[in-house]
Amino acid sequence: MKTKQLITLCLASMLMVSCAGELSNQKFTTNSATANAATSITYTEENTSTQSSKSSNKTNVKSGSFVSGEHTTQGKVRITSKDGKSFIELDQLFKTSTSGPDLVVVLHRSDNVIGSTKPPAYPLRRRDYIVISPLQKYSGAQNYLIPNNINLAEYKSVVIWCRRFNATFGAASLSS
Repeated sequence: MKTKQLITLCLASMLMVSCAGELSNQKFTTNSATANAATSITYTEENTSTQSSKSSNKTNVKSGSFVSGEHTTQGKVRITSKDGKSFIELDQLFKTSTSGPDLVVVLHRSDNVIGSTKPPAYPLRRRDYIVISPLQKYSGAQNYLIPNNINLAEYKSVVIWCRRFNATFGAASLSS
């Protein structure tokens, strides 16, 4: 009887290890795909600074400063245009809380996102925003490519939003 239990335990352990390895590989593949997708729609700070020195046709379209919502968020944001493409640029002083599990950069239709919703979460309503990209990092300069099919005239704010809990961490009203 003990031998039978020992064999069953060994087989169960091998199965669990095998499944864990499979899940680990799947997670890696998913993360790689996500990273590749993020790479295709975002520019890192290095790429932008290198490109900026090569090309001087970058123009500021709109800018603003972050106001805290659910969590302290600070820094400035600009929407720029370069070579027919638009970008959201968070400046070097940008900083937000690391408490969000699913933070994204959002364009919002309202120019007063924090004032037009209720604390403590400052939730967003569907159809008022469009998600641009997952937040690359919690602080420092970073850039996000805005897809060409987005009409920037319809959006008046950039928001750092926790998608999982519908909580606005901070918002910046944009002006020309």
